[in-house]
Order: sequence, then C-alpha cells, then structure tokens
Amino acid sequence: MILEFFTALSNMLNSSPGIAIAGSFLWGIASIILSPCHLASIPLVVGFIDKQGSISTERAAAISTLFSLGILITIGLVGLITGILGRMLGDVGQYGNIFVAVILIVVGLYLMGIIRLPFLENGVNQPGMKKKGLFAAFLLGLIFGLALGPCTFAYMAPMLGVAFTVASSNLPYAVALVAAYAIGHCLVIIIAGTFTETVNHLLRWNDESKGAVIVKKICGMLVIIAGIYMLITAVKIYTG
Repeated sequence: MILEFFTALSNMLNSSPGIAIAGSFLWGIASIILSPCHLASIPLVVGFIDKQGSISTERAAAISTLFSLGILITIGLVGLITGILGRMLGDVGQYGNIFVAVILIVVGLYLMGIIRLPFLENGVNQPGMKKKGLFAAFLLGLIFGLALGPCTFAYMAPMLGVAFTVASSNLPYAVALVAAYAIGHCLVIIIAGTFTETVNHLLRWNDESKGAVIVKKICGMLVIIAGIYMLITAVKIYTG
C-alpha cells in the first residue's frame, strides 16, 4: 500500500505542472507522517507547547510555525554546505548526529519533568520573558533540523530530481515544487501544535492538569526514544 502510494506521488511529479506541484505538496505531508525520523517532530512540538502553560491558540500556531521554519532553514543550510563539500546531502557526520541525539534525549527528559531547562520555558509569569518560548521553539527547530540529515534528502530526492531538471528552463516552476513540499512538510507540524492547544482549551487543561501531564510525559518518552534511535543509528553507520 505504501509503495503504491509513493509510486502514485512519483507519477504526479512527472505530470503537468499543476499536478506535479500538488504531488510535491502531498510528498511534503507524507515525509512527516511516514518517516520515523520526521515523525519525532510531532511529539517534540506537542510536548513543547504543553510545557508553555496556558497560552492562546494563536501563540501555539506561532510556536509551531517558528519550530517548522527552524527545521527548514537548517535543512536548507545543511543541504547547501554538504553539497558544496561534495558529501551526501544532509550528512552532518557522526558527531553531528550524536550531538542532536543527545539534545533530543535531554529535551525529552525536560518534557517528562525529570530535569529543568529554564531557557526553554515560556516565562509566562514574567512579563519580560514572554518571547522566550517563541525563540526557544525556533532554536529547537534549528537543532532538530540537523537530526533529519540524510533522511530528509532521501525523501526529497524524487522532487529535487524534477526540480533540478526543470530549473534551467523554468526556475519559477522549480521553486514552486520545492515551496509546495516545504508547505506540506510544515503544515503537519503547525496543525499538530495548534490542535494541541485547541484541545487543551476545550478540555480546560492547564500546565498542571492530569491530562496535560500525561501528554507531556508521553511526548517526552517518544522524543527520548527518537534520540536513542538516532544515537544507535549514528554509531552503527559510522563504526561499521
């Protein structure tokens, strides 16, 4: 079923521009939902938003958007740098992968309430610190983007292949393909983060509510598992 789905998307990318752009958008969505490494972004942003306490839906959307933008910026920079260096796109090396894996484990422990990371806290009770959550979300996205590495470009390869092919003759079309993928990729994260706060409001949860605490602990556990998985994968790949 999944193979047939990706085959259909590949066929869309090689169709007319309108269909190809729609296919690139769907490919961006699929890159989150069907990829273990990308899927970790969902519990990461959900847990982070839950840790912010009682915030508006608009702020939750802003946090999710900045987190997504951080991921996209890092992916773009890593792809550019590794491409210039002649390495596989997105390959940040063993130490880069280990660094991000450790960060994910630490953040997971924070989401579970085992450790405190004041820098990531919203500071909602401190008027001078209200923007801390936004900046922290953006920074977290920048760091998480490193973890996606080759996984991202493996998923992007079919779309990038078409974009590179048409870039010399139709640059706007090539840019539209990449933009559609990016929008689809970010949209899943933004919806997940925004929906989290909407549910919190409907259930009247706050930072200390039992349901919210359970969600944060589950998200933290999933992020830790993702970090451990990335750590083990990095060690296996680079040590043979």
